Amino acid sequence: MKQHDCKEELRDNDLRITPARLGVLEVLEHTDTPVDVSTVIQYLHSHNIPADETTVFRILRVYTEAGIARPVQLDEGKQRFEYAAKPRHHHFVCEKCGGITDVTECNVESLEKTIERTQGVKIARHLLEFFGLCRRCRS
Repeated sequence: MKQHDCKEELRDNDLRITPARLGVLEVLEHTDTPVDVSTVIQYLHSHNIPADETTVFRILRVYTEAGIARPVQLDEGKQRFEYAAKPRHHHFVCEKCGGITDVTECNVESLEKTIERTQGVKIARHLLEFFGLCRRCRS
């Protein structure tokens, strides 16, 4: 299997290649959970890539518009982002420890078809997140 090339992905989207853009793409690609801007900035700084909050927000906005990143709302008052090339999934958020787990089992597509048929609408996308206590916090 061919290894992913961040520079090639930026070129394919007609985006200029900069250290900050490459760094943001790398953190999106290599994290298991959606990241917020402060996490991205920490990653960039730990790799000696200078970038401020405004720059990171701008990059994430451009990536979202290009379909490279996907915004994720987890009812916490801040925006998170994940790599859009990852398969569609939902999230479970522990309300005690804040842990985030991917939920890949989803039968929402059949519900969407039912809603479209009974309501006469065309659904373009959906958001579904789960909240509660994780196994560790339940103990």
